[in-house]
Amino acid sequence: MHLLNLGILAHVDAGKTSLTERLLHAAGVIDEIGSVDAGSTRTDTLALERQRGITIKSAVVSFPLDGVTVNLIDTPGHPDFIAEVERVLGVLDGAVLVVSAVEGVQAQTRVLMRTLRRLRIPTLVFVNKIDRRGARHEAVLAQLARRLAVPLVPMGRPVALGTRAARFEPGLAPGAVDVLADHDDALLAAYLDGGIPDGRLRAALADQTRRTQVHPVYFGSAVTGAGVPELIAGVERLLPAADGDPAGPLAATVFKVERGPAGEKIAYARIFTGVLRVRDRIPFGDGGREAAEGPESREGRAAGSRAGNRVAGAREENRAAGESRVGRPEGRITALTVAERGAELRRESAAAGRIVKVWGLGGIRVGDALGVPGRGYEHHFAPPTLETVVVPGPATDRRALHVALTQLAEQDPLIDVRHDEVRQETSVSLYGEVQKEVVQATLADEYGLDVAFRETTTICVERLTGSGAAVEFNKKDGNPFLATVGLRVEPAPPGTGVGFRLEVELGSMPYAFFKAVEDTVRETLGQGLRGWRIPDCTVTMTHSGYSPRQSHAHQGFDKSMSSTGYDFRGLTPLVLIQALRRAGTRVHEPMHLFRLEAPADTLGALLPVLTRFGALPRRTRTQGPLCLLEGAVPAGRVHRLEQLLPGLTRGEGELESAFDHYAPVSHGTVPERPRTDHNPLSRKEYLLNVTGRVGG
Repeated sequence: MHLLNLGILAHVDAGKTSLTERLLHAAGVIDEIGSVDAGSTRTDTLALERQRGITIKSAVVSFPLDGVTVNLIDTPGHPDFIAEVERVLGVLDGAVLVVSAVEGVQAQTRVLMRTLRRLRIPTLVFVNKIDRRGARHEAVLAQLARRLAVPLVPMGRPVALGTRAARFEPGLAPGAVDVLADHDDALLAAYLDGGIPDGRLRAALADQTRRTQVHPVYFGSAVTGAGVPELIAGVERLLPAADGDPAGPLAATVFKVERGPAGEKIAYARIFTGVLRVRDRIPFGDGGREAAEGPESREGRAAGSRAGNRVAGAREENRAAGESRVGRPEGRITALTVAERGAELRRESAAAGRIVKVWGLGGIRVGDALGVPGRGYEHHFAPPTLETVVVPGPATDRRALHVALTQLAEQDPLIDVRHDEVRQETSVSLYGEVQKEVVQATLADEYGLDVAFRETTTICVERLTGSGAAVEFNKKDGNPFLATVGLRVEPAPPGTGVGFRLEVELGSMPYAFFKAVEDTVRETLGQGLRGWRIPDCTVTMTHSGYSPRQSHAHQGFDKSMSSTGYDFRGLTPLVLIQALRRAGTRVHEPMHLFRLEAPADTLGALLPVLTRFGALPRRTRTQGPLCLLEGAVPAGRVHRLEQLLPGLTRGEGELESAFDHYAPVSHGTVPERPRTDHNPLSRKEYLLNVTGRVGG
């Protein structure tokens, strides 16, 4: 029997989880359909999900259809949990995008469809809630075509809209032939010659759907079941089965990590090739380590490699010589389960195409590749642009809070827990205010920890405004470290990441010292002159030197006279910060592109508010009684704008926004971020923190 890993995606409250329940009921997996309002659904298992009636974590459940076993993955709909959706996308064979027949296309719908198209994931569209008052047919189809801007093939039409008797009448619409013929010249020729047999038309529909050239559209109701049998038939006939060679080397991707009752880590993984067996010892990591760094770092490393980074070349030589013993970690699989007919079943092995839960990998992280490296998930959405400080309650143990936040970060690496030892503060990254509330409730319910949060702030970056260089020599000018390090920093285009290069001979000192400098450079760039990360620049090592290994007769190694990695790790931040000061940096804030649709007569009230918020409208046009504004707005102002919009537009305004780029801060005070390192900005303070003294 074929396998199909199917994702259910939607904007919040489109009825996605209700559709999941209806599909499970139709397949005979459950006897009674759960209710989101009653907190009795199969996939929303967290207490918090049932309390709030929203999906927070992705969930996997399996059911059989004729000739295909479907692993159904229910994903969150709220934009604050887009990272959870992101991790699922890389393991899907196909998707169903749910849209409400009442609310129509929302901002999240557009974001999801763009991403599905970019990843070439075959997708069916299900317009839900046709039984609800206010449900629309032609208007929603027109909205789908206009706002999603993708080729659509209606698979029938709804009748008795807005009533409990609403149903779906299947049948290809007359315009379907035109849509399909646009992508198939032979089909167009047959159409012009007098007609296309029904079998050929449906074969073309299946082929083009699997190639993501068209998207079939179904109407129905998850509550009454209308249109669901037709949707199930579409899943069976139009979406591709999972592929992958079971005889190939093991390659799998971890898309979710959770903790079991005893605190053990449990990993959810999609197997792409090979077979995973209990008691197998497998390498993991690599892909996930890169994924956690973000797209800019990955692109930067690729750019550095293309430029001939000699340190990277030496690293590959070391790896070939046996560095793998301390490179990718290994773990032994102690147990695994697969989803089958609505249940989790223990298995001794699972083959390509399967989604499995795995025990035994203690160091596993979201995004890690199992077996063959390089199949870790990639970022498809922007990273969080907000952060907040977690404030422990009076009776909350700080160590317990740190452990709890670390475990939450295992499940969602983009939370990015930062601990400030000096101020004894911990901050986390966020997508929005709802996510903050969920973190607070999770800490209370699952860990018994009472916390509050400070006001949410925007995560900025720093970019170089010029070039700068600095050098400190071994045993000279108050340098307390047995090392010579010279560095030059230069700007790099946005998105290219950090490149590290050498202008000294690789053989001039041990490779481990070069590695210590490169690693420390990357770490130090996490906090620039104003405390923000510097994501894009080129760092060149211009000077190097060390004190060779010293020993005395009948005695061991004399550390006080010989360079170690400690010396290079200690000196590098001082040199790098000095070079950055000479180059100069400027703080950039995240900007969202926005699209605002509102009644035309409210434009006079909207424009002054947008100006006050630093928004830059780039395009304004009128469509009948509506006006459409498009432009850019600082990310930190989006939430407040969303709050004010209903009052400014009589409740008729609709705003959608998404991160697009960073721009120089041009209004107000330039924000600074408290440092969490030893503060190399102050040489005296830094040396006191690192060496316990202030000079050489």
